[in-house]
Amino acid sequence: MTLRIGLISDTHIPEARPALWPQIFDAFSGVDMIFHGGDIHELWVLDELEQVAPVYAARGNGEDGSGGRPVQPDDPRVKPVWSWELEGVNVVLTHHVPVPEYPPHYTLEGWLTRHSDVGVPDVIVSGDSHVEHIETVGTTLCVNPGSALYPHNYNTQLGTIGFLELADGTANASVWLLTADGIEPFDWNAELSWKR
Repeated sequence: MTLRIGLISDTHIPEARPALWPQIFDAFSGVDMIFHGGDIHELWVLDELEQVAPVYAARGNGEDGSGGRPVQPDDPRVKPVWSWELEGVNVVLTHHVPVPEYPPHYTLEGWLTRHSDVGVPDVIVSGDSHVEHIETVGTTLCVNPGSALYPHNYNTQLGTIGFLELADGTANASVWLLTADGIEPFDWNAELSWKR
């Protein structure tokens, strides 16, 4: 069996806009789960996503009052760090990991040392940077879907989401660009003209 997980992060609702783009709900139709990489801001966003599939979210600095925002209440769907074994793959969901790395101090190894209870996962899904990124560091596949509403920390616009597919101990990740008509595969070589 293949487990298909929708990935989203850094939605910043209602700062970015009053609600998520409708394309997100269409894109996530049929997924088994949704992971939100944090900076949700208003937790009712999770209620909306949960109409599509079960939701698990990382608690971001935006939920903890960063920038003078209201501190969000505890919610069983939201934790600083989630860790599971899914389809034979050890998966972690958190808001921030130091990837890309900037050695010697800003490294995934340092993060894993501070969070030794998760061991060395096969996959880490995160957010925070607003920049889409897929990289294998050591043996860990690190996936950041970017921001669906504030791509690259620019003005509100159609950003990126991702998918994680798990089956028989293997993991495959992809990033997709939201478009006016839906989504399309993210072109890692294209020069995107994000509006600043």
